[in-house]
Amino acid sequence: MMKVLDVKNLKKVYTTRLGAHKVEALKDVNFSVEQGEFIAIMGESGSGKTTLLNILAALDKPTSGKVRLKDVDLNAVPERRIAEFRRNNLGFVFQDFNLLDTLSLKDNILLPLVLAGDKYKTMEEKLMPLAKKLGIAPLLEKYPYEVSGGQKQRAAAARALITNPELVLADEPTGALDSKSSEELLRLFTNINKEGQTILMVTHSVRAASVASRVLFIKDGEVFHQLYRGNAGEEQMYQKISETLTVLAAGGERSA
Repeated sequence: MMKVLDVKNLKKVYTTRLGAHKVEALKDVNFSVEQGEFIAIMGESGSGKTTLLNILAALDKPTSGKVRLKDVDLNAVPERRIAEFRRNNLGFVFQDFNLLDTLSLKDNILLPLVLAGDKYKTMEEKLMPLAKKLGIAPLLEKYPYEVSGGQKQRAAAARALITNPELVLADEPTGALDSKSSEELLRLFTNINKEGQTILMVTHSVRAASVASRVLFIKDGEVFHQLYRGNAGEEQMYQKISETLTVLAAGGERSA
């Protein structure tokens, strides 16, 4: 298997405005992601999950340590090229969808290709198979405020996938959805992953994490523990994750 992402000795320290107080958001994070994995990252609020995601998304820089996406050190990408690098290599799915209300679903999905300067014919060829697969082909001319939360999140997933990214980063993707829409999105992620797409998802939801092939638990800025699915079913995975979160909350031993 090929490594898509390699995180080594990642540390992030924030200094308060007057420099009087330092906050260590990430202490020493180490893990790697193989091509085709579906990884969930869990941890309590303040554990460092969001900071980690921002660094992986090249939206923030670590204080020390390295993040390599394929063979590229994210720290070595010049500032003027970082947006292009992000667009070419990463797909994003956010809790609040981040769709533009002034654009149709179709134009929202095509936006990364427009920014990349793709030809319209190429864009159309990429759009239709994906829209059909995600069940939103009849909705493409509608605007975000005309569709449900689940449909918005499918459009957001289509926008993330249309560039065929190395890695999809999902931040609480089921957080704003009802249970039926959440289930549909998780099935969708599972199917996309089976087709070979690598996904890294930050979530508070045990249900969402139970569809992943591996779960990383972050506590106090470090990887505290990880669970591999192996042959476990979703119910067994749900149980294992719940037990691990209980140990985590009780301040159990670190076993990454």
